[in-house]
Amino acid sequence: MDDMGERTEAPTPKALQSAREKGQVPKSQDLSGAVLMLGGVIALMILAPMIGDMFQRMLRTMLGGNISVDQLSTASIQATSTVAIYEVMRVMLPVLLIVMVIAYGSQFMQVGFLISADPIQPKFSKLSPLGGIKRIYGKKGLAKAIINTLKLTLLILVSILVIRSQIDTISTLPMLTAVMATTAILRMIITIAFILIIILLMLAVIDYIFQRWQHTQDNRMTKQQVKDERRTMEGDPQLKGKRMQMAREIVMQQMAHQVPQADVIVTNPTHFSVAIKYESDGMGAPKVTVKGADLMALRIRQIARTHKIPIVERPPLARALYWGVKAGQEISAEHYEAVAELLAYVYRLEGKAEGHMKNMKQSEHMEPV
Repeated sequence: MDDMGERTEAPTPKALQSAREKGQVPKSQDLSGAVLMLGGVIALMILAPMIGDMFQRMLRTMLGGNISVDQLSTASIQATSTVAIYEVMRVMLPVLLIVMVIAYGSQFMQVGFLISADPIQPKFSKLSPLGGIKRIYGKKGLAKAIINTLKLTLLILVSILVIRSQIDTISTLPMLTAVMATTAILRMIITIAFILIIILLMLAVIDYIFQRWQHTQDNRMTKQQVKDERRTMEGDPQLKGKRMQMAREIVMQQMAHQVPQADVIVTNPTHFSVAIKYESDGMGAPKVTVKGADLMALRIRQIARTHKIPIVERPPLARALYWGVKAGQEISAEHYEAVAELLAYVYRLEGKAEGHMKNMKQSEHMEPV
């Protein structure tokens, strides 16, 4: 049944990356909101003296009595309002900048650097009233509404408890001066805010963990999807097998052409076979025309026997040439002496009588050709 469409497999890295490119990433709005609130409160606490001075200047300007009722005019009101707006903007702009940085920072911590235009592209499915009703009153919508209601209820209860604990301070506010009363009220507000922020952060961490789990569940794949993805990445096994077969055929054709032209085949004796050719007119040094290991090495020796090419066992030299020289390249200087000795030996054998050649081959560990 899994192959028929049931999503039982964990999402692959490629599937998660594809979802990320579409803007589908796990993130918690609650976590962003809690961090944003915390940053805003801290910013207000840091800038509190500046804000207090600003309000004092505004009150002095507006209530200082410099302008009588008879002198009130559109120009005077406009000038006073301009000063007030300037003072508010001068103080609140740093707060807004800090809050903006914190907002982007909280998103970056969850999502990382991501630019995707897919979420903002117009989709007719989002305009469907029926689809909107399903989103609101569906299982996810109802679950989210219940959770948000529980969160709000919890925050209200905590706020009431904190306010009740401060009832003595509240009852003394009428007997305090304006400055002292304002300070006491600000302290209570900050206390309530920090307690609520701590609760929100705890709930937000839980929500973030849940969102990551939900993202994994939403992107689970069927077994067939996993197979299709693997086939796409690795290639169709049948096509891959055909390509490998064609590659082997090409190598065999090259081998069948190159081995008969070689002067000698040096072997390991069974694991490696290396064909060597040297022409004094066109080559600066002997060349490895073809080489192979195991079955390829066996095939090289078979072709060599068919075309009467000498096969000589030189294990160290065969290994060195197989690993150190590419097919079609000339040998390096470190192998000149050994290869020259081998070629000289082969050339001498080719000038001897057949019976004497067999004796020499046996004494030098050559395979029969």
